[in-house]
Amino acid sequence: MKRFSNRIALVTGAGQGIGHSIAERFAAEGAHVVLVDIHQDVLQQSEDRLLAKGYSVSSRLADVSKTDQVDEAIHSIHQEHGAIHILANNAGIAWQEAFLDIKDDNWRRMIDVNLNGMFYVAQRVARIMKEQGVGSIINMASTNGLVGEARYAHYNASKGGVVLLTKTMAIELGVSGIRVNAVCPGYIRTPLSESIDSPETVSEYIDRYIPLGKVGKPEDVAGVFAFLASDDAAFITGESIVVDGGQLAY
Repeated sequence: MKRFSNRIALVTGAGQGIGHSIAERFAAEGAHVVLVDIHQDVLQQSEDRLLAKGYSVSSRLADVSKTDQVDEAIHSIHQEHGAIHILANNAGIAWQEAFLDIKDDNWRRMIDVNLNGMFYVAQRVARIMKEQGVGSIINMASTNGLVGEARYAHYNASKGGVVLLTKTMAIELGVSGIRVNAVCPGYIRTPLSESIDSPETVSEYIDRYIPLGKVGKPEDVAGVFAFLASDDAAFITGESIVVDGGQLAY
């Protein structure tokens, strides 16, 4: 039997990369998946690809950093489906920028999407899950939320916030039957990472930092999201699971 039959899964940042792979994994295991993304074109492409495979999916356009759009999207999802059992809180942005050069607007945008947006979506969905008495929320953090990395001060700060937000949510929401965990990927090959780093940079990074000798795939992260959302993880909450090929073992 498929693990997520008769469950509604909401995936933010589902248009491409890790988000698309998470959505596909949940759909393949029987969930109806609602895709949320800020970009209409990639959102539609993601939905079309999953529908072509026979999966049960729908989509909503929303910017997670805008509370009015978050409220509208989640309300409509709840009205249509009557429940939200799983939240893959994945939407995020990243770019390199030296600490001394970060402009105020860039700092605010990174925090608005990666941390504030994570909070807005999680809070609204958790209110629904509390009424249900059950739910699983998985927040997308990063190894950059656990250790520092030069030229990513704003990104590191946002992901460090996600790790602590996750732990606090787990403490407060556990009594309502809601489990909350985070996933901390290392270097994963995605359209976002490829837009930041050259192939030469990636090769050097692998040789220097990753014991498994390769970068991760979006599917590697999607599998962890599926595990944490499943009944196999019924006694796991408040954790940050690292998926990095051994990078933090150094």
